[in-house]
Amino acid sequence: MLSRIFTAFESRNFRLMWAGACTSSIGTWMQSLAQSWMVLKLSGSPFYLGLDSFLGGTPIFALAMFAGVAADRFDRRRVLLVSQFVQMSCAFLLAILFATNHASVWQILTLSFVVGVAQAFGAPAYQSLIPSLVPRENLPNAIALNSIQFNLARVIGPVIGGFALTSLGAAWCFGLNGLSFVAVIVSLLLITIDFTPGKTKETVMESMKGGIAFIRQKPEMLPLIWVAFVCTFLGIPIIVFLPVFAKEVFGGTAATYTLLLSVEAAGAICGGLMVAARGKGAGVGRDAILALIGLGVFEAAFALSRNLYLGLVFLFLAGMGLIACFSLLSSLVQMVATDEMRGRVMSIYNVAFRGGMPIGSLITGSLVPHLGAPLVVAVYGVVLACLALYLLLVQRKIAAL
Repeated sequence: MLSRIFTAFESRNFRLMWAGACTSSIGTWMQSLAQSWMVLKLSGSPFYLGLDSFLGGTPIFALAMFAGVAADRFDRRRVLLVSQFVQMSCAFLLAILFATNHASVWQILTLSFVVGVAQAFGAPAYQSLIPSLVPRENLPNAIALNSIQFNLARVIGPVIGGFALTSLGAAWCFGLNGLSFVAVIVSLLLITIDFTPGKTKETVMESMKGGIAFIRQKPEMLPLIWVAFVCTFLGIPIIVFLPVFAKEVFGGTAATYTLLLSVEAAGAICGGLMVAARGKGAGVGRDAILALIGLGVFEAAFALSRNLYLGLVFLFLAGMGLIACFSLLSSLVQMVATDEMRGRVMSIYNVAFRGGMPIGSLITGSLVPHLGAPLVVAVYGVVLACLALYLLLVQRKIAAL
């Protein structure tokens, strides 16, 4: 069983990339924890939490098609290196601002937008890189393990970040995040990549149209893209607004927020391990829908819980459903895409997958001050569960994959 879970680690390139990405993700989650808490502290309004997420995610939505063309036309490693250097610079700048007591909400929001631009180009390049690091038969396992590293970082990062935030100050969280980018930069310089971008005389617009035409030729792609959008629109706010639950629902502190974030991430790791152990058997689409049902049910249960310990159980299970659904959907998309189209296909998928996050966060941030976080998130969970049941029992295009 263990050998099947870690099959993709047999590839040297994937091991190096995984280790570098995990280290960088730990730093990113340290910053995310500190940034969310400081935005809420400096502004005093949950709306700015949603706005911060919106500004960080909007470039990913707006620039995804251009980024996809870049991932197919240029050296994907170089695109990633530029992305990492920009994000590292922003982290160090925030560290300086907080260390000198000159930080303000507008500065944090501005740098969130700049980081979002860098991530917009880095995301399709990174996702397109993964299939070139492992044999095709190990791709679902590699995607699941990649989800595990991201969520493992969400356990370790907030623990270290919570300690640094409460004991040393926010500047340390941002500074350590800046240092963490060194690991992924080194790993990118060490790996070998088989993919060489082909030369083309197409304009950028023609390349974009080619990617859209490819997706339209694959009838299974559009349902996957729509489900990814709805899933992040309604599922991610449970994470974005955890500071509100920690402070206003459970009456806690930054330590409570750290606990909630870590428990959700621990559930996500278990969900990723389940997908990795699953292998490449049939029924991937059906299992993705079942995971979506679990996400909706437990998201609503967490939102309605007023007992911290019971809430932690529901949050853990929601985390399992969230990452299992995301991993399985991503596997289906990667298996459909060809290598020369992979950057564009993944960028369009990212428009849906990542685009749902800022839009959902902004709308949720507007609703929470009037209706309260528990009611809004509970309704989101119920809608997700009902949608998933419809996809399982009536509209079965995804469930049949």
